[in-house]
Amino acid sequence: MLGFNYKKAVQALNYFAIKEGGGINKMKALKLIWLSDRLHLLKFGRPILNDAYYALNYGPVASNTKDLAESDNTFLAEEERKYRDCFLQSKSRADYESICEPDLKVFSKTDINVMEQVYAVFGNYDAYALSNESHKYPEWKKFEASLNSKEASRYKMNYEDFFKRADVGHNLFNIDPDILSMTKEIFLENSVINSL
Repeated sequence: MLGFNYKKAVQALNYFAIKEGGGINKMKALKLIWLSDRLHLLKFGRPILNDAYYALNYGPVASNTKDLAESDNTFLAEEERKYRDCFLQSKSRADYESICEPDLKVFSKTDINVMEQVYAVFGNYDAYALSNESHKYPEWKKFEASLNSKEASRYKMNYEDFFKRADVGHNLFNIDPDILSMTKEIFLENSVINSL
């Protein structure tokens, strides 16, 4: 598994903006990306973006992707900022819009298929409904008490927790246990290889 790919992150943000008619709320886009990363990880043993996830009050957030979604972010390298600015522009503090068709060549077929599946199930949710939905998943619930106690404003999440069963009202994440075991093994093996 390779590291974070900012081009894929920009194009995922762009993809979901286009799906919404050209513009989208940042929080909604980030939740759709988390759900896509989660589903791809469970089905294929790797997330789409391989971003660093943090649990915040409003749910899981892909940290580097969030930086790319914020037009006033000072953490971006010049190359990342220039690439982002070719495809996205800020509409308001909470929203951004696509200014160029997504470059889908950065994605695998499975990446695109999973993003389509996620949008088919969750595209009609608004940002706050997605935030509430995210609170049902074990990778976020693990930090719920700490977040509520205000011990810290965010906690680093572990991709291994994404493999835990979520009791939610749809079957998108109901993966055959044998496949889930295999994809988790693939993920863990790749994690070891990447740490060498």
